[in-house]
Amino acid sequence: MIDFIRLKDEARQFNVELDDVKCEQFDEYAKLLVEKNKVMNLTGITDPDAIVTRHFADSLSFFYNLDVKQNAKIIDVGSGAGFPGLALKIARPDLKLTLLDSTAKRVNFLSQVAQSLDLDVECVHLRAEDGAKMPQYREQFDFATARAVSEMRVLCEYCLPFVKVGGLFVALKGKDINEELSSAKNSIAVLGGEFLSKTDFRLNDESERNIVLVKKISQTPPKYPRVSAQIAKKPL
Repeated sequence: MIDFIRLKDEARQFNVELDDVKCEQFDEYAKLLVEKNKVMNLTGITDPDAIVTRHFADSLSFFYNLDVKQNAKIIDVGSGAGFPGLALKIARPDLKLTLLDSTAKRVNFLSQVAQSLDLDVECVHLRAEDGAKMPQYREQFDFATARAVSEMRVLCEYCLPFVKVGGLFVALKGKDINEELSSAKNSIAVLGGEFLSKTDFRLNDESERNIVLVKKISQTPPKYPRVSAQIAKKPL
């Protein structure tokens, strides 16, 4: 289904080397995604080349200029169809990955893909604000990540509580996020974070993207995250 040469070339832009076995896993993932998408709304992107660029390569941009240690613990918050989490796991099988989503049907799909590709992944059906209050998840991860979920103030409240002190929240964002970042300064500070960097780049189809790194420098106060209605109505 997908072009392995294209996938390898686009992954290499983000310092990721893929062998044929991993490409075959990505290919199977793409087939499962397109097939399930016929009965469930997972993605508006079903063209094979677009899947490679706008799902797989975009997910692998997580690794761009980022040192991810062996066996690092990562949680993908609001994982949806598995981006970026499952793509990270295929590229780096050593990673300890948790996929968290609030919709049971999506979590079932994630479990199906993980099983089909023989990936050791924890798939969790929880709302982020509930999961972040549970001892087995709160401040237990080296990295939390989210892609195309919400604006930075909201994302920080959902994601930073999962990150251990010294870890990173990696937000995969679209273009024009300077205003978002400016308004998120208070949120980042209140939740125990520190803005590190913003890296902008373009995918092969010229889509503009940004990677935002936020370091966890102190524990998140126990009252956060709040319930979703409060987060949406009055972002920090």
